[in-house]
Amino acid sequence: MSFTARPRAAFTLVELLVVIAIIGILVSLLLPAVQAAREASRRLTCQNNLKQIGLATELFQNSFRAYPPARFQPRPGSSDYACGGREATWLVRILPFLEQTAAEAQWDYSIPYANNSEEARTRTFSFYCCPSRRSAADAVGEGLTADASTKTCFLPCGCPYPCPGSTSANVLGANGDYGGNLGDMSTGSTGLPTDFYYGGNGTGLIISSRARCSDDGFPIDWIDRVRARDATDGLSNTILAGEMHVPLGKTGISPTDAFIYNGDSFLNCSRVGGPGAPIASNLRDESSALVWWGSWHSGVCQFVMGDGSVQTLSVNIDTESLGYLCNRKDEQVATIGD
Repeated sequence: MSFTARPRAAFTLVELLVVIAIIGILVSLLLPAVQAAREASRRLTCQNNLKQIGLATELFQNSFRAYPPARFQPRPGSSDYACGGREATWLVRILPFLEQTAAEAQWDYSIPYANNSEEARTRTFSFYCCPSRRSAADAVGEGLTADASTKTCFLPCGCPYPCPGSTSANVLGANGDYGGNLGDMSTGSTGLPTDFYYGGNGTGLIISSRARCSDDGFPIDWIDRVRARDATDGLSNTILAGEMHVPLGKTGISPTDAFIYNGDSFLNCSRVGGPGAPIASNLRDESSALVWWGSWHSGVCQFVMGDGSVQTLSVNIDTESLGYLCNRKDEQVATIGD
């Protein structure tokens, strides 16, 4: 008896192409869900970072009976408290309360930022970086730092910053994504000594302060102290810190992504909000938006309030309500919601 082998069954080319097409469709349907899950995780990490910063700042406030100064900044035309203006920012001062005492000990608050060691200036931390924008490993940039003779340029809002090209040194430094709430622009932004960016004028919780000067002209302490009790609108109704706008494609490039420890401009470590300063919705805006809040999360920006709670605001929140949240003492309360 003989047997004839039956031909082995196999897929035809058409069948293989159909299977590949189906797999491609399934992957295309699954990919957005994976990306959304990843972004949800990054956004949650960002919230946790803000929570840590809020807790550290509150511990600082409890220890020093005042919130840390955003930076030292004298008022123009005044001979009183005229020293300072280029030293380390508040994001250095709160490091001991983020379990980074050794890192903070490397800094000298009486000398300009650029005169501190490169090791101190380039030290990055994951809690200062939103993972939707960057990791700590990617948070070192190169830029210019100002000297005492630096010319001042102004954004369209009237806000000053060191002019490009009129600076003293090209140095490395740490970048980051979170800034303190300087307040709103109700005290002015026209170059007068009362403008919001000069010492003691901010309406937020983390404001620029004039410095008490040594006999040699070095800043040794800050005098414009904001305390928890000064937030008469309530700490739960006042922003403490939040995500700073950094334009897409400009990470690590000064001045659009400045050194967060460098106190030669308030743009480096703080933001304002309110009429004239909305939350950035155009992620590529490089003009006045440098003073605005903004994130790389879709449609929202995240903040930690004075009471330590983390809140998410729509980028389309009206500027009047945003101003109420930024001003600690305007006797106005805004409704918070996505």
